[in-house]
Amino acid sequence: MNDKLNAKDRARLSEFSSLIAGLREKLGTQIVGQEEIVTQVLAAILSEGHCLIIGVPGLAKTLLVRSISELLTLDFSRIQFTPDLMPSDIIGASLLQDDQAGARGFHFLRGPIFSNVILADEINRTPPKTQAALMEAMEERQVTAAGENLALERPFFVLATQNPIEQEGTYPLPVSQLDRFQQSIQIDYPDEGEEFEIVQQTTSSYQCSLEPLLERAVIAEMISLTGRIVIPPELLDYVSIIVRSTRPNSNDAPEFVKEWVSWGAGPRGIQAILAVARSMALMGGRAEINADDVHKAVFPALRHRMVPTYHAEAEGVSCDDIIERVLLGLPGGRYRLEAQQAEDRPGFFQRLLGRN
Repeated sequence: MNDKLNAKDRARLSEFSSLIAGLREKLGTQIVGQEEIVTQVLAAILSEGHCLIIGVPGLAKTLLVRSISELLTLDFSRIQFTPDLMPSDIIGASLLQDDQAGARGFHFLRGPIFSNVILADEINRTPPKTQAALMEAMEERQVTAAGENLALERPFFVLATQNPIEQEGTYPLPVSQLDRFQQSIQIDYPDEGEEFEIVQQTTSSYQCSLEPLLERAVIAEMISLTGRIVIPPELLDYVSIIVRSTRPNSNDAPEFVKEWVSWGAGPRGIQAILAVARSMALMGGRAEINADDVHKAVFPALRHRMVPTYHAEAEGVSCDDIIERVLLGLPGGRYRLEAQQAEDRPGFFQRLLGRN
């Protein structure tokens, strides 16, 4: 699918891998644990994708995005989504003003969307009309305002947070907008040791400041090189089979998918998996992706692109459970071998296998 990287590209891969390792180390002074979450967010940035970060209050979702933005020499804007937020509060508005010559006319005042890194905080707290203000920007990297198409400066990322437990005063994201997020990232509670370290840091007088680590030109070069990481043909076919297996009307779909899934992932699911896998390879200093990169990318890339049936929800079957069973059932045994070797594989899925 891709031409092999030349010697200069491979040398840059090694340099970029070291830079990312240094960035992760700096983040570790602000963010305790959450290493897998940090990896997924960095993967989105390296492939210029958007992330929806879901977790209960107090799990450092906003702090994570803000800390990453401080380490990058990119323009950053935070938009606090509220029920009364209007599209013009995001995109901008045309105002009647006098220019330097004294002539009166309409001038477009740009909104916070005209930045490189957008933190859409609690995105589900605003009505669909306002949420839709992000859709063109996320897909086409431009906004239409005052009768003009205004291009957004690249790179451009939307990193949105969402509280999954409150219902009052929230609005579900449209499926079409969910599909524009490259990844849906689930943040869980810290373990006992991490929680103790968090309390120690936040109740002491210790203060840590983050200095910019990656220049804009370097970030652009990283994104360009990520897009040229080699995808072996057999892995491209493997990813296509995974995604087609999530569609209940597909010939590749197993019976449990037809029972538990109303709608499966579309072509953007394939694109998202490959983009994240490429980022994983770059962070590891490798010139091509491998099956492990794919498996790490599958869950955040597909969980928000699938709609479970009422029957699945009634049985407590999540999209992650369905994805895992799809992977375990595919030929080749790659994921089955990894699952057997992983000691932290959730026990729920083993019970799920025994149920059907």
